[in-house]
Amino acid sequence: MTLTTELITAALKRVALPDGGDLVSRDLIRAIQIDGAAVRFVIEAPTPEAAQAMGAVREAAQAAVAAVPGVASVQVALTAHGPAAKPAAPPSLKIGGHPKPQDGPTKPSGVQRILAIGSGKGGVGKSTVSSNLAVALAKQGRKVGLLDADIYGPSQPRMMGVNKRPASPDGKTIIPLHAHGVTLMSIGFMMEEGKAVVWRGPMLMGALQQMLGQVQWGELDVLLVDLPPGTGDVQLTLCTKSELTGAIVVSTPQDVALIDARKALDMFKTLKTPVLGLIENMSMFVCPDCGAQHEIFGTGGVAAEAQKMGVPLLGALPIDLETRLAGDNGTPVAAGDGPMAQAYARIAKGLIDGGMA
Repeated sequence: MTLTTELITAALKRVALPDGGDLVSRDLIRAIQIDGAAVRFVIEAPTPEAAQAMGAVREAAQAAVAAVPGVASVQVALTAHGPAAKPAAPPSLKIGGHPKPQDGPTKPSGVQRILAIGSGKGGVGKSTVSSNLAVALAKQGRKVGLLDADIYGPSQPRMMGVNKRPASPDGKTIIPLHAHGVTLMSIGFMMEEGKAVVWRGPMLMGALQQMLGQVQWGELDVLLVDLPPGTGDVQLTLCTKSELTGAIVVSTPQDVALIDARKALDMFKTLKTPVLGLIENMSMFVCPDCGAQHEIFGTGGVAAEAQKMGVPLLGALPIDLETRLAGDNGTPVAAGDGPMAQAYARIAKGLIDGGMA
């Protein structure tokens, strides 16, 4: 018997589909080729997903054609029409927007203490102190989180050496990142690098509420919050909407910085947030060549202010090239073993011994 396309088509009409009809009536057969006693053809499914479920149909079609008298071999290709379905996009997480109503001050589940680290003005090294203090506490065995709440100028992604978007499995929960033993979250992770944050107060407050309440911080002994400089909306929101353990104020020794530091101290007092102590940053410069000390920004100003207020001077940190290089390179100097690491370790130990961290 001479093999013809009609004979092969007639055999394929007898192959029923699970959802009704047959291969021919559903127009799924393509490119029937007959070469002597060899037969080749294609089954083209409507979608890649349908093709994956048609393995049994392919075998039945091959058997039906092989049963036609005169057929010695059968080759069947199973393909799909159109591209594969794209995987579902990961849930998007929008940061910012108006804050949700709260019954009162709250604290993230599992977080024992929240310490705010603030300053009256920018440029005094508050973010550098925050990152290094977090690492120093982690090195001493504490479970530490660091929230970069400096919305307009988030620098912790660079200082901690992490810059990728956190995951959000459901569009609501935020999975924080980790670096140098510290659990980390920053608004900088959620924004395009170099793009300015142009938000009004309610959006700032909403973003802070999200980063506190929607982040899975886990079990932490202490969460450090790197505040923006000044006395604005973020500080007001944190102090009134969160169960703060207390605040630490960072300042340099000169009078101009202390003027603004006093405003930060007064803000925390007005908001009934206890000030746990002051840190004097850039207290001196030690010449690496001769070892001489140079008090570039004056001396003793922060210590005098702490004494005046009756709060501890938690530490005095010199201005140091290694600290700047380490921060720019994404590995805080406190992660090492040098003199600056030891200085931060002393401050961390004082906080732990005092029950503040």
